[in-house]
Amino acid sequence: MTTMTLITVAPTGAESTKAAVPALPVTLDELVTTAKECEALGASVIHVHIRDDDARPTLDPGRLRDTVAALRDSTDLIVQLSTGGAVTDPEADRIRVLGAAPDMASCTMGTVNFGDDVFLNRWDFIVALHASMQELGIVPEYEIFDLGHLTALQRLLDKHGLPAGGHVHVDLVMGVPGGMPGTTEALVACRQAMRDLPEGTTFSATGIGRATIPVMLASLSAGGHLRVGMEDTITYAKGQPVESNMQLVARAVGFAQLAQRPPATTAEARRLLGVPARS
Repeated sequence: MTTMTLITVAPTGAESTKAAVPALPVTLDELVTTAKECEALGASVIHVHIRDDDARPTLDPGRLRDTVAALRDSTDLIVQLSTGGAVTDPEADRIRVLGAAPDMASCTMGTVNFGDDVFLNRWDFIVALHASMQELGIVPEYEIFDLGHLTALQRLLDKHGLPAGGHVHVDLVMGVPGGMPGTTEALVACRQAMRDLPEGTTFSATGIGRATIPVMLASLSAGGHLRVGMEDTITYAKGQPVESNMQLVARAVGFAQLAQRPPATTAEARRLLGVPARS
């Protein structure tokens, strides 16, 4: 079992509005401030969605490049861009995200019902994302919303080879309405299915909403890592809105320390994930 915990912060997402969640970081300055504070607490990866001047989700290439540059200038965090965007974003815009040259990018391994919407991820699009990241040297994080997505990942790797960096890392996204539940039983089932993936495969787990704490505890006990943030959780406890992403990272750090698996440094995270050191 690993002796450290990789902590990823997902500060914004594409679902919540600034009007409904005033603490949500939507400007570049807000995002950079959040990143610096979360890194100081123990986060080593930042999973990034961006917003436009009206705080609406966007995949604008120029904004993405500026965001990657600003985060690199201000932090040593591994910058991971979302290629999921919002569920309505077209494939061409989603794959264009890679042009911003992040350290990592997400690669969702299948289609899933997403509340009242459908998050569409066709096989050909998944293959194109995987191949583009191989070519560009961008390390993927394979997003798993349901158990069958792990089988799809095994098929992808068998047919198209290992990812850039050579290391396979998945994120179990648990508790999305339409996806797998945020339960210990579901995490254990995924953990067992991962035995068919390449040796050394690692995983993080994300609990959506009220699944946050059960999923964190289950992941730590199973040797997994943690993703937290206001993309996934906007209530800290019943009737208590989240005040900041730092509040969520601090709780994750506390749980990791209780499990005697302290947060990974950014250098340790890079070695674990196969992300090259920053020149």
